[in-house]
Amino acid sequence: MPLPANRLVALVSVVFTCALLAACGGDAPPKRPPPEVGVVTLKAQPATLTTTLPGRTESYRVSDVRPQVSGVVLRRFFVEGGLVKAGEPLYQIDPAPFIAAYDNAKATLAAARSKAERYTALLHQNAIARQDYDDAQAAYLVAKANADTARINLTYTKVLAPISGRIGRSSVTEGALVTADQTTALATIQTLDPIYVDINQSAAELLNLKLAVQGGRLTQDAPAVARVSLTLDNGTPYPTEGKLEFSEVTVDPATGAVTLRALFANPDGILLPGMFVRALVIEGTRPNAILAPQQAIGRTEKGEPTAYVVDAKGIARLHVLKIGQAIGSKWLVQDGLRAGDRLIVEGLQKVQADQPVHAVPAGSKPDHA
Repeated sequence: MPLPANRLVALVSVVFTCALLAACGGDAPPKRPPPEVGVVTLKAQPATLTTTLPGRTESYRVSDVRPQVSGVVLRRFFVEGGLVKAGEPLYQIDPAPFIAAYDNAKATLAAARSKAERYTALLHQNAIARQDYDDAQAAYLVAKANADTARINLTYTKVLAPISGRIGRSSVTEGALVTADQTTALATIQTLDPIYVDINQSAAELLNLKLAVQGGRLTQDAPAVARVSLTLDNGTPYPTEGKLEFSEVTVDPATGAVTLRALFANPDGILLPGMFVRALVIEGTRPNAILAPQQAIGRTEKGEPTAYVVDAKGIARLHVLKIGQAIGSKWLVQDGLRAGDRLIVEGLQKVQADQPVHAVPAGSKPDHA
C-alpha cells in the first residue's frame, strides 16, 4: 500500500539529513588557535627628563653712557653698531673751560702749599699763633681738593666706554650741548657675548620637580653642570649649548611663573637682546623609569592611554596608563606598567581584552593574517 504524502516527505527529509551529516563527518568546526603577538619585556632603566620652555634673550651687561660734566660735544669717536672696549674714548667734550679751571686750581694750590710750609717753619720758631698755622693748613687742604676736582672734571671731558660690548646709535651729534645731570643717555653699550636667556617655568612644574627630587624619584645635576639647548624662533637649533645659572627665588604673581636664567656663548652675534627662543632644559634623571614603545599605546574613547599586557596564563589584559613625556620613540609611563610586564607591541589588531594570545618576542615576524 503506498505511503501517505506527508509521511513520504518526512522520510525523505530524514534521509537527506543523515546523508548530509555523513558527508560532514558529524564533527564540529575546528577551534581557531589564539592569535600570535609580539611582546617586549619591560625593564626599569635610567631616563633623562627634559622640558621645552619659552624664553627671551637678555644682555649680559648693559650700560647707558652719560656725561659727567657739562659742555659742547666736539667729536664722536665710535661707529654706531660697532664693538667698543672698556676705557675706549667715545666722545670729546670741549675741554677749554676745564683746562682753565684746572690751571687756576693748581695756581691756588701752589700758593696755599707755599704758605702752609712757611707757617710750619714759623710755628717751630714760636713766631706765629697756632691758629694761624691751622688756618694755613686748612687752606692748603681745600686748595688741594679743588685742584683734584678740577683735574677729575678735565678727564671727564673725554667720555669713556664703561664696559666692553656693542654700542647702539648715538643720541647726540657734534656741536650738541650736554649736561652732567641729563636723563637721556648719549648711547647704550650691551655685552652680547656671552648672553643671558631668561626662561619661564610654571611654579607648579617647579614644585613637582622639587618634590620628585626630595622623594628620590628624580636626581638633578648641580646648576654648574646643568645644560640647556635652544631653538630659535624660526625653528633653527642654536649650535651651542648653554649652562643653567640660577632660578629666581620669587614667583611672578601676574604669570605664576618662575624665571630660570641660562648663559650662552654668542661669538657670532646670532642672539640679540629681546629675541624669542625655546629652551630645552634637562630637568633631571629618573633612575628607574618605565619606557613603553609608542606603537604599543592606544587610546580609549575618552582619550585615556592604554596598553595590552600578556599575563602569566597567556591572557591579554588591558591596562589604563598614566604617561608623561615622550623620550625618543617611547613614552615615559608614570603608572599602569611595571618592570617585567610583557607588553604587546605587534599584532595589536588581533588582540581582544581578556582573551588568550600566543606571545612571541617582538621582531620574530608574528602572523599578521
